[in-house]
Amino acid sequence: MVQATHHHRPTLKQQNKPFKSKHATKGSLKEAAKGKLNRQYIKSPHSAATAAQTRLNRKNHAKQVQLRKRQVLVSATRLFSGVDGVPRIVAIVPLTPDVDTASVVAAMQEPLDVSDDVPRQGLYRLRADRFKTSLQFVNVPYRRLYAALDACKIADYVVFALSSEVEVNQWGDTLLRTLQAQGLPQVVTVVASSPPMDAKTKSGIMKSLLSFIQYFVPSQVRVYDLHAASDKLNALRTLCEGVPEGVKWREGRAYILAENVAWADGSLAVTGFVRGSSLSANRLVHLPNYGDYQISKIMSAPLLKHSRGGQSSAMEVEPELLAEPDAMDADSLVSSNEPDDLANEQTWPTEEEMAGGSHLMDDGPIPAAKKGTTPKAVKRVPKGTSSYQAAWIVDESDEEGEEDDEDDGAEGSDAGTAERDVEEEEMVEIEEGENAETATDGRRSVAFQNHEDLDMEEEGRQLQTWRDRKREEENDLQFPDEVDTPMDVPARVRFQRYRGLRSFRTSPWDPYENLPRDYARVFQFEDFKRTERAVRRRAEEDSSAAQPGTRITVYLKDVPKEAAQKPLFPSVIFGLLQHEHKKSVLNFTVQRNTEYDGSVRSKDPLILCVGPRRLRVNPIYSQHTRGGGKGANNVHKSERYLRHGDVHVATTYGPVVFGSQSCMLLRETADPQAPELVAMGSFLGTDTTRIIAKRIVLSGHPLKVHRKTATVRYMFFSAEDVGYYKPVQLHTKHGRTGHIKESLGTHGYFKAHFDGQITQMDTVCMSLYKRVYPKWSELWREDTPTPMQDGDDRMEE
Repeated sequence: MVQATHHHRPTLKQQNKPFKSKHATKGSLKEAAKGKLNRQYIKSPHSAATAAQTRLNRKNHAKQVQLRKRQVLVSATRLFSGVDGVPRIVAIVPLTPDVDTASVVAAMQEPLDVSDDVPRQGLYRLRADRFKTSLQFVNVPYRRLYAALDACKIADYVVFALSSEVEVNQWGDTLLRTLQAQGLPQVVTVVASSPPMDAKTKSGIMKSLLSFIQYFVPSQVRVYDLHAASDKLNALRTLCEGVPEGVKWREGRAYILAENVAWADGSLAVTGFVRGSSLSANRLVHLPNYGDYQISKIMSAPLLKHSRGGQSSAMEVEPELLAEPDAMDADSLVSSNEPDDLANEQTWPTEEEMAGGSHLMDDGPIPAAKKGTTPKAVKRVPKGTSSYQAAWIVDESDEEGEEDDEDDGAEGSDAGTAERDVEEEEMVEIEEGENAETATDGRRSVAFQNHEDLDMEEEGRQLQTWRDRKREEENDLQFPDEVDTPMDVPARVRFQRYRGLRSFRTSPWDPYENLPRDYARVFQFEDFKRTERAVRRRAEEDSSAAQPGTRITVYLKDVPKEAAQKPLFPSVIFGLLQHEHKKSVLNFTVQRNTEYDGSVRSKDPLILCVGPRRLRVNPIYSQHTRGGGKGANNVHKSERYLRHGDVHVATTYGPVVFGSQSCMLLRETADPQAPELVAMGSFLGTDTTRIIAKRIVLSGHPLKVHRKTATVRYMFFSAEDVGYYKPVQLHTKHGRTGHIKESLGTHGYFKAHFDGQITQMDTVCMSLYKRVYPKWSELWREDTPTPMQDGDDRMEE
């Protein structure tokens, strides 16, 4: 007997879904996004040969990566190769008054067996034969903030000199924060106080100083003690063998550290090495403290040969003409437009023009309008109102529709009205003591008692009592723009430049309406990003420009003589890109310095430091939309104060800026070398169509309330003002919206209807807006300090 085996039916077996390529894992998606391709392993009978080939490919790939990294390193340091080549710029910045910059340089040259005298202020070039390079030290005196800023702008390395006995004071803290906001190259920190540290306390002091400097420069891992021979050598090796880190705002820009400055017949000759990018004779250059100038010619300058003793001598080589400006391509010094006041002046037509238009009526009647061009609804607007202003007027039929439906709320937070001339045309007069009307919606009617005016003394007493009440801090932060309506000036006169908006984010606002005269002077770009790309591409393709690493002499036109007689230290010139001399509307995203406790109000005078420039500005601040979007109408609410913790947009007039530029806002103090750091940020862009709207909130008190209707006072003080602002929508601090129904009496009382029930504890508000503009900026000039002599005492706090 054969035992039968049992088999399951195949239909009962579990069938898993096959893998589909579209359901990729996150890891495979990352690999694909990186551009990596999966290796295809092919099975072959010669598995050992395939494995050997795979190992050979990996070795070849690793070798190629190594060669690529080596080429990048060589190209980065090729500019500084050779003791007679381009020196590395090292800025020595003391942070305490007891540090001597000359002693810092003297300590660093000891490992090279050089004992030359080092000046306490100025340039000093050190030949480092041991490391086959040379160093150009820029000794910045203590408590010279702007000199330290300029030195760090062009430096390859910055050496912060600390003290083991004296702590960094407020000035040093401000300098570090300012340099941090400006952008620092590679930093080396040393201890350079006169007496050596005690062996027992040295470890604790060094840890404390490292913790302090890491707060401002987190990349620091060590502080060098210049009293130790090993630290002297290691600090010098870091400066000579390291690869300088580039500063982002300097990318694509040429700059020259002046080794020699001479002036003759209005021409300033500046000699030095071209660094950064190529310098074109067709572009302008910026001379700090003096402005922008044109280049007359670029001549070659002989290289300096240095001996072991530090003496330098120029090679006997006849200078050659490297570049001259092209008359067709050279930039001009025109920075702003000159508006023509009569260009758009409206004049009365002449008799010839009147006679020329008479034939239009001789051909017959005026043809009918095309289909679709006639508006569907006709609005009643004040006389003289344009079609654009009519779009801001709230139609009376819309208000009645909102009153009939209790559940429908008004769209938007602000009502709309146009900015009109102060006239009283077509205003409806309300009789004094008028009875309240009865609602006709079929529900319970609302009846108000007869309104009676108070005498002026009682009215003023109650107003003063209501205004003197203490408002809570939360309400002040939530409604920071409240203003009081004056009693002696009509509101329609006092706030005639303000308008209402049905929706702050979506209501149209013509960016070219009623512009100030300064707007006729600025330049506008059709596409700013595209213009920047084109400018940088042309700069890279300019073959006639002086290349980096070339020692040249640049001749500048029409420079004042004082630029050579009392030059600022260090003397630097910066190359500008095309169009960077023209004025436009600049926007910067800024954030307040957490250590600054003063009040920063809109249009306060400040010093704007952006790129190579320092400008005297009066910026206005506005809200920074999340993500940097413009919205439907590019309208942004202005801020009266620059507040802590929030990112604002600072707007001012100034020269065009290209690239990712950092910025700082400084406030001058009694000490010209100790300004206060107010805010720091970055360049956002140039946008002349960005509308910055200042908001004011007129508030009123609900005197009598019956469900959704209330009698409001103290918002206006005349029936004419009530009628003038009747189209503007109202809102309350508790979130209700409504509109003015009618005026009551002659003292500015009015009846208002809201979309929900309100209470007498609520406050009725009306928001009005007007566009604000910054003030014209100017070049900030520093008073030239007197150079300190070797025997002068340092300035103490």
